[in-house]
Amino acid sequence: MMSTKHKKLPMVDDLDNKCCQEEQSAVQSEDAANTNWVTGCVETAVGPVYRVSTKLDQKDLLGSFKARWGLDRMNYTIPPGLYAIGDPHSSSPILVSANYKLSFDYLRRELAGLNLWILVLDTNGINVWCAAGKGSFGTAEIVRMVSVTRLSEIVSHRTLILPQLAAPGVAAHKVRSQSRFNVVYGPIRAEDIPAFLKNANKAAPEMRHPYFTLRDRLILTPVELTAMAKPIIILAMLFFLLNLASSLVGSNQLLLPSLIDQTFFDLAPYLAAMFVGIIMVPALLPYIPGRSFAWKGWLLGILWAFVYTFFITSQQGWLAPAAYFLTIPAITAFLGLNFTGSTTYTSLSGVVKEMGIALPLIIGSAGLGVIALIAKYFI
Repeated sequence: MMSTKHKKLPMVDDLDNKCCQEEQSAVQSEDAANTNWVTGCVETAVGPVYRVSTKLDQKDLLGSFKARWGLDRMNYTIPPGLYAIGDPHSSSPILVSANYKLSFDYLRRELAGLNLWILVLDTNGINVWCAAGKGSFGTAEIVRMVSVTRLSEIVSHRTLILPQLAAPGVAAHKVRSQSRFNVVYGPIRAEDIPAFLKNANKAAPEMRHPYFTLRDRLILTPVELTAMAKPIIILAMLFFLLNLASSLVGSNQLLLPSLIDQTFFDLAPYLAAMFVGIIMVPALLPYIPGRSFAWKGWLLGILWAFVYTFFITSQQGWLAPAAYFLTIPAITAFLGLNFTGSTTYTSLSGVVKEMGIALPLIIGSAGLGVIALIAKYFI
C-alpha cells in the first residue's frame, strides 16, 4: 500500500496515463496500468486511481468474442481494486462488480457521461450471478476489498451499489456491521443504471424483473459448442473403431472410404442431438412443458430419437432403436441440465436438487444405451 504522502499528480486526459505509470496506483494492481481500457488516473486521498474508458475498442471486442467461444475463458479477468469512471469525487456513487472482464466491459460501456467509482471484487474470473452462487461474490470479499482499497478514506458516504443478481451471495447486514458500508441493490441490467442513479438509487419495478429474450437464452451457445469439440472427436473415433472391428470380424470387409462414410452416418444423429441440447432447448425453453431443465432436454431428445428412428434411418432390428432412445435423450437432458446454473429461473438449492435426481438417471440411461450401441455392431 502506498503512503498517503505522495506528490500532487496532474489530471490527465483520456490519451495520457503517464501519472499512473510513474506512480503506481494505491488501490489496485499495477498490471492494469498498461491495458487498453485504462485512460489515466484520478487523484484521491490515498493515491491515484485508474480511470477507465466507457468505450470498447477492437481489443475489447476480440476478447469478448474469444470468451464467448470459451477460448482462454478462465483467464479473461481484470485486477481487483477501485476504478474511476469520468471524474468522480468523494460523494460519487460506488458500483460493485466482478473481475470477469466481460462483466466489467458490459458495465462500463453503459456508464458514459457519469462520474462514479467501480469497486471490482476478486471473483476468480466468474460473472456476478455465478460468483454469487459460488460464494466468491460475497460478504467476505466485499468487506475485504473495502478495507484493501481504503474506501472509507476516498468517499464521504457509506453506500455500495451491488448488482441485484449478487443478492444470493451477500448478507447486507454483515457487510454493514463489518465495513460500515450499507448495501443497496441496483437494477438487474447494466443499461438501467443511469436511470437508477438519476432516480436517487431507486429502481423502477421493471428494473427488478428478470426476463430472458431469445438472445439472452442463446448467449451461452458458442461456449457450449466449443465444449462439444472434444466429445465429438472421441465419439467419431469410437464409431470408426466399432465399424472397423465389425468389418474385421464380419464377412463384409469395408475399405477406408466406406469406413469413414459409415462413421459419419453413425455420428450424425448424435451431432443433431447436441444441436438440440445446445440450441433448441434454450431457444424453446419457455415453451417446453415442465420446470426441470433436464426434463425439458429429455423431452426434445426423445422427440428427436423418435423422428430419427422412424422417419430418417432405415436400420433394422431392435438394438439400434434401443441405443437411440437411451443415449440421445441422455445427451440432450445433460446439455439442458448445463443451463440450470445460468439463469435466475432456478435457485442454488433447486440446481443441487435437480442434479441429484437427473444425473443418476442420465448416467444410467447413457450406460445402457452404450451397451446397446456396441452390441448392434456385432449382433
